[in-house]
Amino acid sequence: MACRQEKKNKKILILANNDVGLYRFRRDLLLKMKSRGNEVFISLPYGEFVDKLKEDGMHFIETDIDRRGINPVTDLRLFFRYIKLLRSLRPDLTVTYTIKPNIYGGLACRLLHLPYAANITGLGSAIENGGFIKKLVLTLYRLALKRAKKVFFENQGNLDTLTKSGVIPKGKESLLPGAGINLQQHPYLPYPDKEEVRFLFVGRIMKEKGIDELLLAAEKIRSQYGDRAGFDIVGGFDEEAYAEKLTTAAEKKTVNYHGHQSDVAPFYAAANCVVLPSYHEGMSNVLLEAAASGRPLITSDIPGCREAVLPGESGILCPVRDPQALTDALAEFMEFPAEKRKEMGRASRRLMEERFEKSAVVGKTLEALEI
Repeated sequence: MACRQEKKNKKILILANNDVGLYRFRRDLLLKMKSRGNEVFISLPYGEFVDKLKEDGMHFIETDIDRRGINPVTDLRLFFRYIKLLRSLRPDLTVTYTIKPNIYGGLACRLLHLPYAANITGLGSAIENGGFIKKLVLTLYRLALKRAKKVFFENQGNLDTLTKSGVIPKGKESLLPGAGINLQQHPYLPYPDKEEVRFLFVGRIMKEKGIDELLLAAEKIRSQYGDRAGFDIVGGFDEEAYAEKLTTAAEKKTVNYHGHQSDVAPFYAAANCVVLPSYHEGMSNVLLEAAASGRPLITSDIPGCREAVLPGESGILCPVRDPQALTDALAEFMEFPAEKRKEMGRASRRLMEERFEKSAVVGKTLEALEI
């Protein structure tokens, strides 16, 4: 009888553009890869969570990436950096996250005939805004993903967009519910029992997260409801132009700005509703965390946001880039009875348990990667 051949442990390289997302949203996946005997290398810029990933047993290779904008010189430098790294390491599999690692890592792997898989964690403004840049990025994506083993998507809308553009090799696409959510790390939090309704925004402070619309809507709601409504904003500035806007809004007591916070759980605990009027998302991890915590959601009716909401049951969906629609949704929520708000939070949690549980997402990913 022939002996069953044991699965060979692999050398796996992860290319990403920052440590925060990798640690907060992909750590379970990396740990499961390692627990199966694989050696895991991470290539990304140094950040506050790198040492924690190293403590988990990941091998860190520092690689600088300019996350925003297209600069041919810096992007070419990144491409050759990846070529050098791949030639030296010769990984059995490379897994890439976000647009620049997907494109330049994918091109480098294709050039060196090394197996790789890409994760489309959102299309980004380069594609969403159209024009010449969109054509350029789609062309680069088409070249980079041509030999990919698997291309993962976090929502159907992004998958449809790139499929219609002829970017994705036929049969290589795989749809996941984002990174999923660890329900043990994000337990249900008792719903606030107070008369004041607190709305919470968590995210990078930038135009494309809908900050302008939120500030306009918050001003109207505060004018209408006074101290019965409160707004908390948590997040660092991706665009410094918003520093003055947030300072002014805080001085007028329209919002409370708390800056970047390593631990967001206390803010979820104090919130009655989490608001994200984003322009585009892959799958919003903020919405998944908030819903797991048992909070109703008010968010944009776009791919990457709508999947986290049962409209009318666990939250409200709004047209994107529409401050009046956002104001109307906030006012509608203000008028709900306290028990309805609480039940919407419970519905949010149930949705996470049914569709977004982390271990199921990790298992599906590893099965697709044959790890």
